[in-house]
Amino acid sequence: MDGVDAIQADIGDVRAVRNVFSRVRPDAVIHCAAISQPNECEKNPALSHSVNVGAACAIAGLCAERRCACVFTSTDQVFDGEHAPYDENAAVAPLHHYGRQKAEAERRMRELYPATTICRLPLMFGPPSPSSHGFFQSFIAALKMGDRIRLFTDEIRTPAFSECVARGIFLSLRYPAAVLHLGGRERLSRYEFGLLMCEAFGLNKNLIVPSLRADVPLPAPRPRDLSLDSTRAYALGYNPCHIREALERFKNVQT
Repeated sequence: MDGVDAIQADIGDVRAVRNVFSRVRPDAVIHCAAISQPNECEKNPALSHSVNVGAACAIAGLCAERRCACVFTSTDQVFDGEHAPYDENAAVAPLHHYGRQKAEAERRMRELYPATTICRLPLMFGPPSPSSHGFFQSFIAALKMGDRIRLFTDEIRTPAFSECVARGIFLSLRYPAAVLHLGGRERLSRYEFGLLMCEAFGLNKNLIVPSLRADVPLPAPRPRDLSLDSTRAYALGYNPCHIREALERFKNVQT
C-alpha cells in the first residue's frame, strides 16, 4: 500500500516488539496476528498459546505503557455453538484450544489494559494478502480443477467479506474498551455458502458435496452454530454487504 511501511518482527520476542513500538511510536495498534487454524492449535497447543495468548498480552502491555488505542481481533470460536445467535453479552464457552486461547487473550489483555477493544470476527472471505493465502482461494482452485469438495450442512456461520470487516475494525478504534461483533448479515451453512460461491464464480455446483461434521473426523471439535448478533456494531456504523454482493466484489478483485 502506498505510504505504508512493512516492518517484520517476531511477535513472540517481546524485546523485538518493544523495539518496533519505540521506532513507530504508534497512536493505535490493531493486533491481528494469530495461529488461527483450530486443528493446528490442537496439535501444537504450547506454540499456539505462546502466540495467541503470550504475544497478545505483551502487546497489550506495551499499548498500556503508551496509552495508545489497542484493538484485538478475536473470533466467533470463543462460543460453543449451542446458543446462537451470540451477542456481546453471551458467555464464552469454547470447545477447543484455539477458542480457549482467544478467550484467555481477551480476558488477560483487558486486565493489562482495560481500554483494549475486542472485535470478534466471523468466518471471512476475500482476496489474500501478500503474506497469506485466503481460505477460499484453495476452494475456488480445486473446483476449477474439477475436484469435489465436502462442505458441512450442519455448521452455521455469519460469513463476511474481509474488506467490510476491515472497515469495521477501523471503526472500532473510536470505541475504547468496547466488545463488538463484526459478523455478516446472513446465517448460512458452509454448504449453502459453497453453492453461492459456485453461482458467483460460474463453477459447477455438483462438485459441492453435502456432508455432516460427524462424517469428517478432525482434531478440533466443530461448533454447530457460531452465528454472531452484530446489532451493536451495526448501530455504530458497521455495514457489511450481503453475501451475493460481497461475492461479486470478491470475484471482481480476483479477476
